[in-house]
Amino acid sequence: MKPTYAAISSSLLFLGLCLVPFPASTQVFKCIDTTGKVTYSNGPGLVKGCKQLSNEQTVSTISMRPNPTQATFPRISDEAQKERDKARRYVLEKELDSERSGLEDARNKLTEQEVIFQDGEAFTNQKTGVRGVNHQKKLDRLQPYKDAVDRRERNIEALTRELSELR
Repeated sequence: MKPTYAAISSSLLFLGLCLVPFPASTQVFKCIDTTGKVTYSNGPGLVKGCKQLSNEQTVSTISMRPNPTQATFPRISDEAQKERDKARRYVLEKELDSERSGLEDARNKLTEQEVIFQDGEAFTNQKTGVRGVNHQKKLDRLQPYKDAVDRRERNIEALTRELSELR
């Protein structure tokens, strides 16, 4: 049995009404305690001085704390900062040495794999006796080695850039 036009249109009307947002009609109270802390609730609560807000007024739940000023922001001595910078430079240089060594290893592995032919990569035509290479299979096999070289090169570039930006 096919649905009728009336059934389809009434179903669409119902779905459309379900998607229409209806405003909430809740009472909201703003309460300020003796320390000045502001809280909002749906009832006057236990705190004296609660006032009901009008429904047209928006309520924010974001705290408006002031940003720390230079005077209140924690400071460290110049000597301590120099020690931190020195330690950071040491760590970055060790990482750079490790990445350079890893790059050399990755390049060596790629070179080793480039000269090897695995099953299915090299073949001999049975009719003509001509030898050939399935290049796509070889490229697919070599891709992880190429990716390793590229990743090491990008890491070296990033570490070099970070070292150049140190104080």
